[in-house]
Amino acid sequence: MPIRMAMLTSAVALLAAAPALAQEMNFNRIASFMTAQNAPDAEESSAEIIGVTGDGMTLVYTDSPAGVVGFIDITDPANPVAAGAFALPAGEPTSVAVRGGIAYVGENTSESFTNPSGVLHAMDVASRSVTASCDLGGQPDSVAISPDGSFIAVAIENERDEDAGDGRVPQMPAGFVAILSTTADGLDCDSMVAADITGLADVAPEDPEPEFVSINGEGEIVVTLQENNHMVVLNRAGEVLSHFSAGEVTLTGIDTEEEGALVFDQSLTWPREPDAVAWIDDTHFAIANEGDMDGGTRGWTIFAQDGTVVHEAGTSFEEAIIQIGHYPEERSGNKGVEPESVTFDVFNGTPMLFVGSERGSIVGVYDVTDPAAPVLTQLLPSGIGPEGYVTIPERNLLISANETDDAGPRAHVMIFEYQEAPAVYPHLTSAGMDELTGWGAISGQVMAEDGTIYAVSDSFYGMQPTIFHIDVSATPARIVDAIRVTREGQPAQLMDMEGIALDGEGGFWVASEGRSDRLVPHAIFHVGADGAIEDYITLPNALLAVETRFGFEGITRVGDMLYVAVQREWRDDPKNHAKVLGYNLETEEWSVIHYPLTPAETGWVGLSEIVAHGDFVYFIERDNLFETSTTKQITRVPLSAMDGMVALGETPAVLEPELVVDLLPYLTSTGGYILDKVEGLAIAEDGTMWVSTDNDGVDDHSGETMFFAIPPM
Repeated sequence: MPIRMAMLTSAVALLAAAPALAQEMNFNRIASFMTAQNAPDAEESSAEIIGVTGDGMTLVYTDSPAGVVGFIDITDPANPVAAGAFALPAGEPTSVAVRGGIAYVGENTSESFTNPSGVLHAMDVASRSVTASCDLGGQPDSVAISPDGSFIAVAIENERDEDAGDGRVPQMPAGFVAILSTTADGLDCDSMVAADITGLADVAPEDPEPEFVSINGEGEIVVTLQENNHMVVLNRAGEVLSHFSAGEVTLTGIDTEEEGALVFDQSLTWPREPDAVAWIDDTHFAIANEGDMDGGTRGWTIFAQDGTVVHEAGTSFEEAIIQIGHYPEERSGNKGVEPESVTFDVFNGTPMLFVGSERGSIVGVYDVTDPAAPVLTQLLPSGIGPEGYVTIPERNLLISANETDDAGPRAHVMIFEYQEAPAVYPHLTSAGMDELTGWGAISGQVMAEDGTIYAVSDSFYGMQPTIFHIDVSATPARIVDAIRVTREGQPAQLMDMEGIALDGEGGFWVASEGRSDRLVPHAIFHVGADGAIEDYITLPNALLAVETRFGFEGITRVGDMLYVAVQREWRDDPKNHAKVLGYNLETEEWSVIHYPLTPAETGWVGLSEIVAHGDFVYFIERDNLFETSTTKQITRVPLSAMDGMVALGETPAVLEPELVVDLLPYLTSTGGYILDKVEGLAIAEDGTMWVSTDNDGVDDHSGETMFFAIPPM
């Protein structure tokens, strides 16, 4: 059957459109641009630091892996267009600042860590021509331009070799801050001042390593010395106005172990070791405490220029990220969500600070009207590894540059608009629970009689298998309970929960996808309402002899029958045919029928969910692709078709599924790239379909979870 266009219109309205009378202002993502479009011949591309021309129409970003500066036409910000790239002469771009039509680009040309070098280029954006190039005498990192455009400051990091001397400073030569005057069409190289900032820090004072610079309206430069855990304020002449240690923070209620569970009960005291810095007025600046050599406090701080701490976020930023499912468990032993960037601007009269979490792939939006009491107003989903931001308040735009690029989702630049509309993201949160509850990797779902949803987490949290109880009457949907699955009172290990069904008595049937190579069995578990495993059903030998790692991906119950969807073909299946298994709870007999998978030109296509509702059985069928995805859909067959199941060993009949909903328009309706793992489906009594995506536990993933409703016809 054709796509339900009425359903699509309604669902997209729920996800992205604003009511005509809405008065609240929020940022919502309107577009994503894949940087590989500007570097099609490069094996890897990236977007790191980003700026915009004075007219607000062209984005300029550094792409270090490809060795280019990339350009994006955002005349229509909802439809960004590749505008080409400029290859640097000899090295890699490290940073860019743009004023009017001139981009000032730092280029690292270093031969080695001990022989660093670099150049600052002035590039005419319109002609893509370099009008001036200045030898910096060291390896550049951050580049900033003064608000009046009269001069440039460059952090000359001369970065350390992490493989030398246990990766610790000092490692000479020392870094410094380069200050250069601008001209009408470029740079005055002869004006360069190399500001000496040695002898100031408590940590390796002989080897300052400047990381980031920012310039206020009075022409004062603040610079972070990340490895030295120090801050320095300079005037335009390079004279030190003030300097102080960035200090340390005691963190409580954090996760410091990478054990496959989200447990926030540890404490640490760490130096801040700030990365990015941004002035929020002429006397206050904010730092992102990413950490590097020793520390990282998982938060951010506002300082007065004299070194007084005006506001310390502590763990509050990380906790907010935990509640929306973006906590990177695989970074618990390092620096958690790793805030890396801070950007300031004024939108609609409100001073705002944008804090980027590199590992959580989140942008926090703060109202800093009172620098001593910032208010977190939004959390925005970014691509993987957000690195730099640029604001265009006159066009109500915020841009994030995301550096991580791999074989799955490519590196992206994402565009957010400040609009008169409700906030679209997050779709799901655990905020409001009595204790801090993390979640992620949502897989199978089932609708309860009261209209709530139960969903399972998959094997990523192998030490903490959990059934989440979700209230979908609120916006965003809210996790109200986390039922830990246990075996004899201990967390149930060797499980990969992919599907869940109600047992009709307050408990659940849970389908676990097996991995024989990891001793994880394909099995169906009977779980009580309290999460305790009460019984289990293993596969018969006839299925064990042909199974593969692509096992159970969903389960549903109709009376005494359990129906289980197998993701992909097993060794005895015809190509592009996946088993749908039946298990009779009364007779304990297995049966089988085939589902014909859509052939895939690249990657693979498989089943991700099965749900019986009314007179039909519904499936999620999906490929494993992102931008090039062609198959993300809900299909169905009549429930009566399941009567064609045959005993194991007999030749299975083949189902004839019909298309119900093409999910691709829904997955792109909020301006992001296509998420590959659509894995959850629950159907309400009135026919409303709730669909969710699996965020892989924020491991090589942006962490974004889509959880949305498709209204009934």
